[in-house]
Amino acid sequence: MLNSKPNTVCHLNILVVDDEANIRKTLSVCLESLGHDVVGASNIRAAQEESEHKVFDLAFVDLRLGTENGMNLIPILHTSCPWLKIVVITAYASIDTAVEAMRLGATDYIPKPFTPKQVEMVTERVAALRSMENRISTLQEDLERLSPGISFFSQNPTVQKNLELARQVANSEAVIMLRGPSGTGKTVLARAVHKWSPRKDKPLGIVSCPTLNPELLESELFGHVKGAFTGAIRDNPGRISASEGGTLFLDEIGDMHLSIQPKLLRFIQDREYERVGDQKTRKANVRIITATNTDLEKAVSEGRFREDLFYRLNIIQIDLPPLCRRPEDIEPLAENMLGFFSAQNHKMIRGFSPEAMQALKGYSWPGNIRELRNVIERAAILCQSEIIGVEYLPPSIYPHTLPIRLGDPVSLATVEENHIRRVLSVSKSLQEAAETLGIDQATLWRKRKQYGI
Repeated sequence: MLNSKPNTVCHLNILVVDDEANIRKTLSVCLESLGHDVVGASNIRAAQEESEHKVFDLAFVDLRLGTENGMNLIPILHTSCPWLKIVVITAYASIDTAVEAMRLGATDYIPKPFTPKQVEMVTERVAALRSMENRISTLQEDLERLSPGISFFSQNPTVQKNLELARQVANSEAVIMLRGPSGTGKTVLARAVHKWSPRKDKPLGIVSCPTLNPELLESELFGHVKGAFTGAIRDNPGRISASEGGTLFLDEIGDMHLSIQPKLLRFIQDREYERVGDQKTRKANVRIITATNTDLEKAVSEGRFREDLFYRLNIIQIDLPPLCRRPEDIEPLAENMLGFFSAQNHKMIRGFSPEAMQALKGYSWPGNIRELRNVIERAAILCQSEIIGVEYLPPSIYPHTLPIRLGDPVSLATVEENHIRRVLSVSKSLQEAAETLGIDQATLWRKRKQYGI
């Protein structure tokens, strides 16, 4: 009896290639009972056509396909799906054929006749391997963008409402558009939506639209075949194919060139696309999340963005306000970042001085959360004590945003530093500044060194 226990490791798209209809049917029933999607093919050509239209995780390939040699199919399948795991099945098992299959790129090898339990065991191993590969890929991207953990707790009502909306729609298949100025955390939220979704065990692909010219962006998205253009020395599956079953995040979608927009629209509507230089239509199951810091409505009215694409992308809109409009979140964000960068730099920094926190709260933050992150990282690196004082903040933030008046509750050192900075800013020379301050140039030099001026 076939084992009907569902596979809880990882859902797979599986290709079964065997010239015997009964074998294809038996394998399909067995694998579908484990919760996987299965497509059958009776020969090399049919298998190749299936792999060109659909992305697979695993293929069972018989070595004897009528008069054809199943070994020849292994490199063909890997051309379409480089990450594909191939399990060779044959009634003519031998050490030589096993070694040759592994040399060509097969992952495993089972002899005929096989039992449903053998099929289940090899499939579970591949499912665990694919799940691990996806997690490693995500971790590698996270390490490349190493940053403090972002807390999704907010005291701002607008942010609270939008975060709740993001969690709610994460379980759906709806296209999501994240809108807000640069540095507000759109990429971080897109990653979170993917992790909150049922697709969390599948890949998350990220494409930054402004960083590539139209030709390279089209190739990055849809892939290309060898020889499609100068420099295309090998096939490239593209990010859509690599994100099969998962999520594709298109950052700054407003900067996408008009020539690519109809192709993206077609993919969103029909889940079909072609690689550059190839006429074969392929399908992919990918959830789309986009982000933009531009006024897309204005871009539509000016003819820079397709109206039909805008409406397809703007099904669920989540707005992330600039940091200056959520001042109540500055302190908890700064504290969270300080904890991360303090540990990263092997320090024990307990917090911020009142003057430093007042300066952070009083700044306009044109660069939003990204700028706050950079300021806190710089302060943690420079800090030589247990408290981040104003002396560790960049001049752009202090003292210009924190005017000090006589009688303010600040230290004498803070008053002195602020006064010296202001005098230097209006003096024509160091000699003139020293004379105004009533000190000699050597003392002024020491004060500048002390305060990092």
